[in-house]
Amino acid sequence: MVFLVVVAHPDDEVLGLGATIYKLTQEGHTVNVCFTGDVNARSYCTSTEKVHKEVHQAMELLGVERVFLGNFPNIQFNTVPHLELVQFIEKAIMETGAQVVFTHHPADLNNDHLHTSIACQAAVRLFQRRKDIPPLKELLFLEVPSATEWALNKGMNQFSPNTYIEVGEEGINKKIEVLQLYHGVMRDYPHPRSIEALKGLAAYRGGQAGMVYAEAFESVFRRGF
Repeated sequence: MVFLVVVAHPDDEVLGLGATIYKLTQEGHTVNVCFTGDVNARSYCTSTEKVHKEVHQAMELLGVERVFLGNFPNIQFNTVPHLELVQFIEKAIMETGAQVVFTHHPADLNNDHLHTSIACQAAVRLFQRRKDIPPLKELLFLEVPSATEWALNKGMNQFSPNTYIEVGEEGINKKIEVLQLYHGVMRDYPHPRSIEALKGLAAYRGGQAGMVYAEAFESVFRRGF
């Protein structure tokens, strides 16, 4: 199976499904990651080159096949033409032959997450317009600690997980190990990006589904069985 993870920023992919990526690649599946955003606006970033180095180190540890690095302006995706975001994601879909896609939940507080999700939802319809593109099997929304739980606009549907992937203690430990490659991302407890909070969330999601540590997703489109 070929998977594509479409997220706004480096670290979103690990926060949302780092343990799942590791599990999938260990099982022999192909996982690719598409980052839409530039990272220069982050207060703790020293340089784009350094972040890109961290990205490649992180992806190597997780076993990711290909990485697509966008340069859309951080926390300014609302200023970017929608079509440009869609076409950037479509390019990743075409070049990887993705069959299953993960992306942000559209109710996330972070502006870039919202616009990445909307663009990705448009892009995954590509198989209906191009006969040479494999039919999409599934689209899933992921949760990013420190963003998804801050979906304060009650006028939008909140993240509602209905799919759980068991990752075990090895998976959650790998997730934390990889996150620590990203400078400035991890924080002290009780921040949601702390070791304790991340393990606690994985334990809670696992408990919901009778699993030993899990990452949760919302499946919003599924084709076939």
